[in-house]
Amino acid sequence: MCNNSDIFAGLDHDINLDADPAPVKGADMRGQLTTAPDALKFLRAGNATVTLASKKTGARFTYRISVSDDGLCHFVGLLVGQNNESDYKYLGRISRDIFWLGRKVPRPGDVSRDAPSAKAFDWAWRALVRGTLPEQLEIWTEGRCGRCGRKLTVPTSVHQGFGPECITRI
Repeated sequence: MCNNSDIFAGLDHDINLDADPAPVKGADMRGQLTTAPDALKFLRAGNATVTLASKKTGARFTYRISVSDDGLCHFVGLLVGQNNESDYKYLGRISRDIFWLGRKVPRPGDVSRDAPSAKAFDWAWRALVRGTLPEQLEIWTEGRCGRCGRKLTVPTSVHQGFGPECITRI
């Protein structure tokens, strides 16, 4: 068993998204999740895209987490190409707050269990479920609602990770 905490850990800054009530052309409209409960709420919302970034190594991995049709589990995909809308490969599923890496019968092209991106998500998920956001980990939303996937344009919504309608349903 290896220590996966070394995978995550360069950027140490906070973004004050409440400073400007209107979006500025060219402004960074991503939000940083800074607590484990906020991160879990976003990841469980049903249509979340997040980037996990290591303050220590600078490694960054982007994941899409979507809820199953019956709402009983979530599927996790890893961004593996340049098209951040469609270049995702299956990584695993989350059921009852347990992350199950890979499939029972792996398919060609699935992300390897030994890939740093797979180990990183597994490590981060376990920490978040325990109620901890590791100091060396940053979690960034991509400026879209975690529930419906719409682009967020109001800084408060970007900071929360949810639009004004969806935040009332989470």
